[in-house]
Amino acid sequence: MTGLAGAVGASLIGPGGQALGQSGGRLVVGTWGGDYARLLDKHIDKPFLVPAGYEVIQDLSGDPERRAKMLAEKRLRRGSSDIQALADTTMYQVFDQGLTHEIDYSRIPNAKNLLANMRPNFGVYGIYSGMVVLFNPDRLPTAPTSYAEILDPKFGSNIGVIDIQYRHNIATAALIAGGSVTKIEEGKRLLMELRRAGLRIYPTNEAYAQGLQTGEIIGGIMWKARALQWQAAGIKVRAVTPKEGFIPYISGFVIPKNAPNLDGAYAYLNAVLEPKVQLGFAVDLGYDGTVSNAGIPADLQARIGFSAEEVAKMNALDFKFFFEHEAEIKSWWDQTFKA
Repeated sequence: MTGLAGAVGASLIGPGGQALGQSGGRLVVGTWGGDYARLLDKHIDKPFLVPAGYEVIQDLSGDPERRAKMLAEKRLRRGSSDIQALADTTMYQVFDQGLTHEIDYSRIPNAKNLLANMRPNFGVYGIYSGMVVLFNPDRLPTAPTSYAEILDPKFGSNIGVIDIQYRHNIATAALIAGGSVTKIEEGKRLLMELRRAGLRIYPTNEAYAQGLQTGEIIGGIMWKARALQWQAAGIKVRAVTPKEGFIPYISGFVIPKNAPNLDGAYAYLNAVLEPKVQLGFAVDLGYDGTVSNAGIPADLQARIGFSAEEVAKMNALDFKFFFEHEAEIKSWWDQTFKA
């Protein structure tokens, strides 16, 4: 027992003797369900937090629901969560609303290994990928080379999008129809044209994968990481980086200002950046790492990452714009597009 306690204590000390935070206590992590929640438990909770004495509890619900809950709890001295897993645009939004802490990177020893463009002040980036063209090569022998070629009304109900990706779906349609991710009115018109033609809307990533596997759809748009994961599961699908330039997706974590266990939150963020965690998500989920020492094998890196030329053409989302239009976008998506 003494040896185990010593090992746990050592695991909470970073290079140079920096403490990662007080061990033990209840740690509530707000996150999506499905594969992502399972992999957080597999790669972060059980290997790093539980041995250090933390009781990790996952609070599973969608992004909008968790944000609404954070806003409702804003005036409380103690909120109900210590960490929230969110997409990059949403991470910015909750910070701008004054709901989350500015990140103190001095409390995260592993942050020294973050890539230069992966160090925002509003949260810690964990993994990233990009929106690509997805298709079944048996049913569509000629590979589409652009978003516009796959999101075409001629395919009717043979293509689909995912409900929870509403923001990126609108951004992709805007890029096709208006030449910019912020041309959302043009994007809405294209999406409505696709919807009238029979475009399918799937509630989750897992439901979308089932649609591909059963042949209900021939493709659509999706994160490259997911495409690789589905290939590994035996689903007949190929991924192509669009010639318009891919739209990135970055997933990370924020700390609510009224997090009950602030030390535990920082311990969690440090664990997110552990090389073994980053490698685990690359292997199991196909997402690229945000640190320089992840040790991702070259062959895997070539499959999950993007070339320098592709990164140079990347169409990053305008966080401020999408924050200002979030209510309008979500309302339109739920009440008009899905109606």
